[in-house]
Amino acid sequence: MHRRRGKQFLAYLMVAGGAFLVFLGARDFLGWQMGQSAAEREFETAIPQSPPPTAEPTSPSARPPERPRPLIEPGDTVAKMRIPRLSAQLYIVEGDGPNELRRGPGHLTGTSMPGGDGNCVIAGHRDTHFRVLKDIRQGDDIVMETKSGEYLYRVKSIRVVSPDYTEPLHQTLEPELNLITCYPFFYVGSAPKRFVVEARLAGIVTRSS
Repeated sequence: MHRRRGKQFLAYLMVAGGAFLVFLGARDFLGWQMGQSAAEREFETAIPQSPPPTAEPTSPSARPPERPRPLIEPGDTVAKMRIPRLSAQLYIVEGDGPNELRRGPGHLTGTSMPGGDGNCVIAGHRDTHFRVLKDIRQGDDIVMETKSGEYLYRVKSIRVVSPDYTEPLHQTLEPELNLITCYPFFYVGSAPKRFVVEARLAGIVTRSS
């Protein structure tokens, strides 16, 4: 009798645990969708609806000096990222804290802004916003749109590294973009590795006047 009750309790416990995991997944999914919707509204309000005429990409060395950077607060939408081959579009927010990463991929404060000289680092969750990176390839285009213009990056390398490998966070002389997420993509619990996409600036598509 006691054994049967023990089995029933274990079954109830497993069902409750499964329901709790489903709840967490649904919460994260809804938070992701709502966060991106809010980031999109903020971005589209800040960015003029009629962009400057599209120009042919130019050499990074031909870029004029950067304008002074406006004050940016954690959680602010700083860019729209597109990966054309994957039909992916994501809005990037400032900061990599838990609140920011629930809203969208986060630009690491202190690294270069998209389109600027040096290394721009963006982190995101593997099970929400950056799940799309599992299908990215070397040579893929990544388009970053900000208030200052639209910039074309091209994927140079894709690496799986240990968490203590910090080279992707280091400053660089050349304009560079590093996208970082946890790995493996389909993993229960805290993933043991990091997935790093390194891209180089290939040219400027448009620049705001």
